[in-house]
Amino acid sequence: MPDTAADDATRVFADHRELLFSIVYNMLGSVADTEDVLQETWLSWASRDPGQIEHPRAYLVRIAVNQALAQQTALRRRRETYVGPWLPEPLVTSGDAADPVVRSDSLSLALLVVLETLTPLERAVFILHEVFAYAHTEIAAMIDRTPAAVRQIAHRSREHVRARRPRARIDRRTQQRVTERFIDAAFGGDLTALMEMLAPEVTLWSDGGGKSAAGGPRPVKGRDNVARLLVANARTVEGPEVRYQQVNGEPSAVVFARDSPFAVMVLDLDADGGHVRDIYVVSNPDKLAHIPERTTE
Repeated sequence: MPDTAADDATRVFADHRELLFSIVYNMLGSVADTEDVLQETWLSWASRDPGQIEHPRAYLVRIAVNQALAQQTALRRRRETYVGPWLPEPLVTSGDAADPVVRSDSLSLALLVVLETLTPLERAVFILHEVFAYAHTEIAAMIDRTPAAVRQIAHRSREHVRARRPRARIDRRTQQRVTERFIDAAFGGDLTALMEMLAPEVTLWSDGGGKSAAGGPRPVKGRDNVARLLVANARTVEGPEVRYQQVNGEPSAVVFARDSPFAVMVLDLDADGGHVRDIYVVSNPDKLAHIPERTTE
């Protein structure tokens, strides 16, 4: 490819990279696998003359979506042998609007967990239509289906998600306040305060991938069981420090032990924001690798 064409190809891909990252990450729930898909998408794009492609954005999204769908088979096989609950890799940012990683269209960790129950095709259609507002006809062209078939898939996936996660918007200040109270109670050993915050049917999902003592073999259910396990686990963290940051766009907590990332904790509140119904703890070090170590001031 001539230098000018190569420069044009690089510029166009860079202009769309954030969109591609958001779509693919929401499909896969893994930063590393998303980067792999984007690399394959770039190789496909770089082999073409951009001047011959009438709609570069549509072309790039189609390639990325199909690469992500192809990746799903390998991901599902990998998760079959995963130790303990598998949670999506958290996207942790400072929350600063100038931060290039901040994406308003990154789905919450709780919703990504629900999307894991869809088929890969249902998940792709849901994300493209519900999150990125692609028309059924546009999606049909991407995944080689008829618009009618895409419409059926979209309806099925939407109903599936709504049944498992009714729509509820929690005020960010409420989310931040509850998260801070929760962390204070857990690391302060205050069982009474924790019990008051937890819904009776609360579930603790802990993803250590078999590489972290904080991970568990299966989800823990029930207010009493969860509260006691949280307090017991908090006592084992050496030199804990907590930094409140945005995780997939929501106020959450990143726990550091000896200045290194130890766990990401995300709370999912009930509809009125009064109680915690799900707790997601990601402590698998492979999923925390992209979080900078804490630097002492």
